[in-house]
Amino acid sequence: MRQLLIAALCAGSCPAAFAASVDRIDHGVIVTPDSGPAQRVRILAYGDNQIRVTAIPGTDWRTVTDSLAVVARPAGEPRIETGAGEVKVSLAGLIARVSLADGRVSMSDGSGQPLVAESPRAPFKPVTIEGQPFYTVTQRFNPGTDEGLFGLGQHQNGMMDYNGRDVELAQHNMDIAIPFVLSTRGYGLMWDNNGISRFGNPQPYGLAGLDGLTVRSGGKPGWKADYYLGDRLAISRQESAIAYEFIRDQAKWPAEAKARTQASGESGQNTAGVALDRQRVVWTGDISSPRAGVHRFRLYSSSYAKVFVNGKPVLERWRQNWNPWDHLFEVPLQAGKPVTVRIEWEPNAGYMALRHADPQPDAERHSLTMTSDTAKAIDYYVVGGGTPDKVIANYRALTGKASMLPQWVFGFWQSRQRYETQEQLLQVVREYRKREIPLDNIVLDWRYWVDDQWGSHEFDKSRFPDPKGMVDEVHALGARIMISVWPKFYPNTENGKALAAKGWLYPGNLAMGNRDWVGPGYANTDYDAYAPGARQLYFEQIKTRLVDLGFDAWWLDATEPDIHSNLSIDERIRTMGPTAAGPAAPLFNTYPLVHGGGFADNLRAALPEVRPFILTRSGFAGSQRTSSAVWSGDTAARWDNLREQISAGINTGLSGMPWWTHDIGGFAVEDRYTRQEPAHQAEWRELNLRWFQFGAFTPLFRSHGEFPFREIYEIAKDDAPMYDAMVHYTRLRYRFLPYIYSVAAETALNDSTMMRGLVMDYPDDLRARRSDDAYMFGPALLVAPVSRFKATSREVYLPRGAGWFDLDSGAFHPGGQTISAAAPRERIPVFVRAGSIVPTGPAIQTTRQETDGPLVIHVYAGADARFELYEDDGLSMGYARGEAARIPLSWNEASQTLTIGARQGRFPGMAEKRAMSVRVYRPGQASRLDLGENPARQLVYSGQAVTVSMRQN
Repeated sequence: MRQLLIAALCAGSCPAAFAASVDRIDHGVIVTPDSGPAQRVRILAYGDNQIRVTAIPGTDWRTVTDSLAVVARPAGEPRIETGAGEVKVSLAGLIARVSLADGRVSMSDGSGQPLVAESPRAPFKPVTIEGQPFYTVTQRFNPGTDEGLFGLGQHQNGMMDYNGRDVELAQHNMDIAIPFVLSTRGYGLMWDNNGISRFGNPQPYGLAGLDGLTVRSGGKPGWKADYYLGDRLAISRQESAIAYEFIRDQAKWPAEAKARTQASGESGQNTAGVALDRQRVVWTGDISSPRAGVHRFRLYSSSYAKVFVNGKPVLERWRQNWNPWDHLFEVPLQAGKPVTVRIEWEPNAGYMALRHADPQPDAERHSLTMTSDTAKAIDYYVVGGGTPDKVIANYRALTGKASMLPQWVFGFWQSRQRYETQEQLLQVVREYRKREIPLDNIVLDWRYWVDDQWGSHEFDKSRFPDPKGMVDEVHALGARIMISVWPKFYPNTENGKALAAKGWLYPGNLAMGNRDWVGPGYANTDYDAYAPGARQLYFEQIKTRLVDLGFDAWWLDATEPDIHSNLSIDERIRTMGPTAAGPAAPLFNTYPLVHGGGFADNLRAALPEVRPFILTRSGFAGSQRTSSAVWSGDTAARWDNLREQISAGINTGLSGMPWWTHDIGGFAVEDRYTRQEPAHQAEWRELNLRWFQFGAFTPLFRSHGEFPFREIYEIAKDDAPMYDAMVHYTRLRYRFLPYIYSVAAETALNDSTMMRGLVMDYPDDLRARRSDDAYMFGPALLVAPVSRFKATSREVYLPRGAGWFDLDSGAFHPGGQTISAAAPRERIPVFVRAGSIVPTGPAIQTTRQETDGPLVIHVYAGADARFELYEDDGLSMGYARGEAARIPLSWNEASQTLTIGARQGRFPGMAEKRAMSVRVYRPGQASRLDLGENPARQLVYSGQAVTVSMRQN
């Protein structure tokens, strides 16, 4: 049958040497190549612009399981042609070619323009996981490419374009693994693997000194390690590697250098406690390698760390001890020539490791290479589209559209770690209302329960005597309230017992004897979200105790899952399995998807007319469909971490996950700030103000962190300019809500992206593509956050092909240049693209106030412009039934006219008439932003099209 089929397809043109066969199947083909590691290669169509490629080392397709990320089904019947040693599978937008010799796959767009091509396939390397057979797999594409490669989730490393970089995809507090890559060639690739994967170097980084890198000090092998207590050298010794990476490594600490400790605070998770004696460790070593080139290093550290190379500082970082993270640096080496590296660390019972990777050949380094530690097959999807927006739309067609969020989500949120009583929380809302500072959401973080009852979902009545009354008062004050719920349970709780009785609590953490950081420390574990019944029971327990009280939103914390921090990967896997879906390792990255998806589905069923909202600390491919936003985890209140948020948020959006936020000010705080030392107050305030300005122009505007308190009136106390600036940007956010909510609707309903890397709108502008600290907020606003202490200006690249207006002053700048933008402490540089329409609304205190209020339509002239104003009731699921209104706005540059088009659609409660006025900003006039109504160009819009001439305004 197969030979007859291939003969018919070849029509006599296939080389006789090929013994390959081709099976036509629904929506695609299966190729049996002559040779190569894959015995079968399958090509499946998922529409006009999506192709799935699956290569297996055997012949049994039953080993390939259904995708957790992809919800689409195969669709379309591609045209199949065979000739010249290949099978050609053609769709309208994508063409795949499969080599009959070795099964390699290449793809082009519908016009034949090359997009992505496999290199020779690497062998499938067998591994055994919990007695079951798996493989480690690697596939390289496009060796030597110069394309820009973006996405991959959220990685706080200050990088935008990942071409030539290495990224590990493993869920972690602050790190979100989404195995989707977007290319400037106009395609995207989703690597469909649920386990730990790597982009770039296929090999995991090894401990420096144990991985082939030569380290010597004082004529001896290894690092010279000097341990100090205070100013006294406690011990000096040789160490083969710098390896205090995990809790278990604390046992290696030399007895002579141990400091007296005390238990860490409630946020700390380092069981070693906090050192009372000042500790220092200094490692020095001469590193060398027979491999010349740029060697890459990852310093995984907490507390204070510095790195010097040949005496020059290359890295200085601080992180909270219970949440260390990687910090990257590079060292160029000549073959055999040593370079001196010095690392200084103040451990304070923290964590430290130095990992290293050898150089790769340029063609390998500059490629799209994906590796997974556990797999049954090489399985990936290529999506076409040409532009970033179309590629993301086609990716979401596979993995699910982004959910439409409630309107209040786009207002200002206030949070704290943590409100200890219901009166504390209510007083904050009352104070915001008293001061007339807009606020839409107050957040109740963890530990509202009795300490030994985590997972009970019940309030400590001594501190929260009337939870229903608390919720009702928040609502009466015109705000919403979100509450933190975790997948974590103490086994002594009734909820924990009910889950355990069904086998739905992970046993690993309990068997390991790990205790958490609350009070004396309690035994704990997470529930098994891979069991459908467990997801149902988990929600039912929350519904009866919390949902029915009227809470508006759900903060799903620690969803990596972070069952116990600072464990090795192997230990983490032991804590989260076995799962109802099989061994934990092959599922390592997907817990936030199944947990969040289950919670969202149950919310929708319980409250079918309420638009649900979830905030989750981690996500995966497909999380955008779960009514969820992600946030960047427990960041540090440091300038470098602020800087790293920018590219982290942009790449999250480029990964198809548009709803993103961050802890304004950074979550964890250095002692110099928590002690409120006068010498550091100016820096503390400026850091928070700069972060706040950035937050006002991100998808979700949310203040949260440890002490000092982050409420505007607390953090800006005795600093009137800071207070005024924070209130200004909060009020500005609310004035811009007609623009912001319309952009949000375009994102959810038409697959746009809200926080846009400049590469999205200017893919052919190399300087825009390389910009990693500025972005478009919607189609009109270019935002350039300030991330340096005492900076009063910053360089901003304005992409070519457009003109740019300074938002505040109205000054006009031609595109294609870098300018020095004024950035006094109280202002963030924001520019508006010429040819933009930005609608603004009245001064309001909540998103649902004056929904029929007057609108000002701001036109930034210099080019034709279009914008669609979107409105609905902001809360219900009516939008999904078409209950929404759209008003098209268009500016004609030649005639200097604004056309307000006929309203399309309607919704219950819609204002039939709206007062509108128009303001135009023109190059050369430098008109300052004016949010007030323009009496010279006013009208009452009643739904019919109207054209306004603006030749003189």
